[in-house]
This record gives sequence, C-alpha cells and structure tokens, in this order.
Amino acid sequence: MKEPIKWVKNTMPKTDSVPPMNLMTEGEIQKAWNFHRSFPCYQVTPLVTLPHLAQRLGIRALYLKDESYRFNLNAFKVLGGSYAIARFIAQRLGQDISTLPYAVLISDTIKKKLGDRTFYTATDGNHGRGVAWAAHTLHQRSVVFMPTGSSQTRLQNILKEGADARVTDLNYDEAVCFAYEQALHDPQGVMVQDTAWEGYEEIPGWIMQGYGTISYEVHQQLAQYGVSQPTHIFVQAGVGSFAGSVQGYVAQVYTEQPPVVTVVEAAVADCLYRSAKENTLVSVGGSLQTIMAGLACGRANTISWQILKQHSGYFVSAPDWVAAKGMRVLGAPLRGDRQVISGESGAVTTGLLTAMLENDEYRDLRESLGLQADSVVLVVSTEGDTDPERYRSILWDGELSSV
Repeated sequence: MKEPIKWVKNTMPKTDSVPPMNLMTEGEIQKAWNFHRSFPCYQVTPLVTLPHLAQRLGIRALYLKDESYRFNLNAFKVLGGSYAIARFIAQRLGQDISTLPYAVLISDTIKKKLGDRTFYTATDGNHGRGVAWAAHTLHQRSVVFMPTGSSQTRLQNILKEGADARVTDLNYDEAVCFAYEQALHDPQGVMVQDTAWEGYEEIPGWIMQGYGTISYEVHQQLAQYGVSQPTHIFVQAGVGSFAGSVQGYVAQVYTEQPPVVTVVEAAVADCLYRSAKENTLVSVGGSLQTIMAGLACGRANTISWQILKQHSGYFVSAPDWVAAKGMRVLGAPLRGDRQVISGESGAVTTGLLTAMLENDEYRDLRESLGLQADSVVLVVSTEGDTDPERYRSILWDGELSSV
C-alpha cells in the first residue's frame, strides 16, 4: 500500500509588504548571475522540453531545468555557497561584489588582504561539496559535517574537493547546530548555511540570491522557446531556501498573472507543509531518513518562509515513492523525449506531476491547481545521480516501485 501524497492550499493571511523580497529583485539576481558567469567553467544549464511526456499528461508543455550540468558538480547547490563566500569576502574588503569576478577573487592580492578563513557547513552532500569546491578554488579551508546515514559516495566527493569532512551521528538540523558552534569557536571560522534563524540571516540571504542564477537563466531560456511565462512551477524544498529563491524571483518578474507555485517536500521532513496547514512555523524532528537526502531538513529557513507563505499556492508532502517514480520517468523517457539523469531530490517534482495527472486518486489536487490542456509547467531537476548506487537500485532494480 503506497503512502499517500498529502497537500494543502495556501490560505495563510497575506501582508502588504515582505522585506525578504528585496533580496530577490531582478537587479540583485543579475549581480549573482554576473558573478557566476565570470567562472571559466560557467555554462548555462539546459532547459529541456519534454513534449511527449506533456502530451501523455494532458498539458500543453513541460520544461525541465537540468542542474546536473552545473559547474561539473552534478547539482545546483554550488551556486549558493560560492556566491555567499564571495559576498562575505567582498564585505570584509569593503567592496561591491561586482568588482570581484572570479579572476580577481583567486588572486594573491585578495588572499593577502583576506588572510586565512575556514568555511564551516552541514550538508547531506550537494551543499557541502559546493562550499568545499568554492573554498578550495579561492584557496581557503572548509569543514563539512554530514548527518547520520549520509552516502559514502557523497562524503568522498566532498573530501576530493579538499574539505575536512565527516559523517556524524546527528540528524541534519543537529548537524547544522554543531557546525555553527564549531565556527563560533574558530577565530577564522565562517558559517555558510542556507538555513536561517534569528541572528543568522545575512549569509542564507546571499545563498538564496546565488540560487537565483537558475531562475534568471530559465527566464531567458523560456523566451528563446517563445514562452512568456509558465502557468505552473513545481519546486522542491528542504529548508526552503531554493524554493524561496524561485518564488521570490518569479513573484517580481511575472507580476500580472503569477505562475501557481507548488512547494514539494519529503514526507518525513515536511516542515513547510505542516506550517502551511497549521498557519504557524513548525519544525519536524527525528532521524529524517528518506531517499531524498537533499530535502531531509526539519527546520525551515525563516527568510524563505516569509516569501513562501506570502506567494506560494500549494504545499505538498511527498513520500519516497514519488521521487523514485520521477527518476524512472526521466531516466527511461518516452521515445523522442530527452533522457534526464535526475537524482532523488531532483526528480520528486516530476514524480508528483506524473502521479497527479495519471492517477484519479489525486484528481482533487490537479483540479485545485487548475492543471489542464493549456498549462505550461516548469520543474527543476536540482541534482543528477549524486548517489550512483541508489540511482541504479531505483532505475535498474525497481526499488520503491511497489510500496
């Protein structure tokens, strides 16, 4: 018996202004994009169109942003960590980020001015690898703590980037607290985390802006397809920083008829879904064990939450089988559609869309969302096969296909 998908429509009271939205103005996001494109390895990641899947699902078009190509790191997270580190350096040097492209940041002059820094973080894998890569690229140290149950492959990928990294016996949110304490006790320590709380909001805000490069690229790419805007966006959430980044950007760019944004979480860590349902910010505890390691976060980013509760249309709690379904749909596509290698956290939105449109059990959700023949849907595959063994187990061996 499959665990059901749960959902709630956003009925939370709206306010006239949301200060965190100032983070996600088009001007601020263009700054982040300009920074990222100064990297020699920068390339715009593909926006894939899946016409045959769209036809099967009964919608007009389906577009997927494939972040497995980002900086050769197989996931999008590096965008946030690298931009936050660059903004931290710019602040310490009293300079604007626009004066510090990649070539300047890695110079001996900047190294001498900044001195030695150690960047601390907690991660399931992708964020930590991005922070480690950025720190190593800028000739700085990084220390990465991973929650219990983390993939050894992901740990090894972080170690290869030069980080001091280990798997702890803590859950994700506990690992975040532990990393923060370690950074506080290090005179040269800097915490780089996308989870925000009272007193720690500046760096998470920079990380959200860094993620904005994805939305900026998508906006340009859709125009190349002749699409003015999507009608629906499905975006995954762990702490919610990426979801808030997407929502914050589209709410300011598509002002006349904003797309319906649905936030999708892993069922064991559905703090945003529960918060929307209860109309107050709540946390989820426990081991948070899910195949969607990148979404196994029980405490929301407080900045992002202010954006999501103001603008997002729906919140969904998705069991693991939804992500597994999405991985198979993308990994074994309909003839004529492009194959997308999407990991567990990356594929959950495609899995939800497919399950919802093919299964009458979720007819009420698709009707409430207004998904129909003229709908144009956007999803983001946030990671590739960052855990190759698990990926093959799901695609080749059918793991989670019958639960």
